[in-house]
Amino acid sequence: MNKTKLGLLLLLCSLNTPLWAEPYRPTLATEVLEQLPLQGKHWLAIQALRQAVASQPQDLQPVLALVKAYIALGRSEADPRFYGYAEAALAPWLAQVPAHAEVLTLQATLYQNRHEFSAALKLLALALRQQPRLAQAWLTQAQIQEVQGDYMAALHSCKPLLRLAVPLEAAVCVHANLSLTGQLPAAYQQLQFIAQHHVDGDAAEQQWLWVTLAEMAERLGDNGNAERYYQTAFGLAERNGYLLATYADFLLDQQRYSEVEKLLQQETRHDGLLLRLTIAEQQLQRATLAEHINTLQLRFSASHLRGDTRHQAEEARFNLQLLHQTDAALSLAESNWQLQREPRDARIFLEAAMAKGDYQRAQPVIEFIQRHQLQDRRLAALLSQCQGLTL
Repeated sequence: MNKTKLGLLLLLCSLNTPLWAEPYRPTLATEVLEQLPLQGKHWLAIQALRQAVASQPQDLQPVLALVKAYIALGRSEADPRFYGYAEAALAPWLAQVPAHAEVLTLQATLYQNRHEFSAALKLLALALRQQPRLAQAWLTQAQIQEVQGDYMAALHSCKPLLRLAVPLEAAVCVHANLSLTGQLPAAYQQLQFIAQHHVDGDAAEQQWLWVTLAEMAERLGDNGNAERYYQTAFGLAERNGYLLATYADFLLDQQRYSEVEKLLQQETRHDGLLLRLTIAEQQLQRATLAEHINTLQLRFSASHLRGDTRHQAEEARFNLQLLHQTDAALSLAESNWQLQREPRDARIFLEAAMAKGDYQRAQPVIEFIQRHQLQDRRLAALLSQCQGLTL
């Protein structure tokens, strides 16, 4: 980011700070300014992988292991810095011509995290042309296509997993997409059966299975099972940003605000998690509310200066629920819909359109839901309020 622009932004957003303000200096040696990542077992594991890379600079395998570890830590810690470390480690190998299929796939995963879906899909196409049996490339491609609402393409990408000896990932991939195309009850029932009788993946794969089941249960209104499935997911592997955000949304929908606060009070580094914490604090009338609203405003403004559009859905929600600025919320939700079309994206678009009273702007979402026969009780309730439509 241009440092001058960022400095001006911070100045405008904090008018009480004089131009000549000195950098903050702690008065106590014990004061914690920032909790750095990589402690305990994570630090030891990363150190070992870094040493392996340094001792074998021409060997790709240690680099792949290090990058995968960084990506896993980025997810579990909800800390974007790890993705930057991963990209830096991968860069020399990406510059090779041709780059290895696994290098292309991992770079595509990093693009996926930045919501640069077109760039990610191009790299995945190259990887699969080079190595058609690379399961991770098929899976990443399916996940991006699902987020984009291209369910037929996603199903096509899921099917090779059935032939590549990754049965659990294949099952979750297929049934997650079927559940979004008018087959939610059947897909939910089948995935429940698989979870009860045929779980054979590693902890991360099993966690994905139970989170997917929890999300299906929510869409069906089966909140009792959704709670149980979320708790199972938390017990299987390290919690990650997606799991925390999805479960926090589940709690917010049930007005369990104190539980959201407890869940996320140490997760303020991640913008999406801080947003959900702040929404809970608003309902609980906490003293930290104004500080956290200001922090989110600064972070979203900094994203604008970087040209970063990853958080438009979160920013739409911030404007709608915390600032009550319906015009901005609807514009952001509309822009986000061009890139992402998950049920949560449809929801914020419909909520913003309702708050603004501009149902015509929401027609693309309504048509998408009807065309794909997307089943979700929360969306059905919103459609009913908008135009008397039902799912």
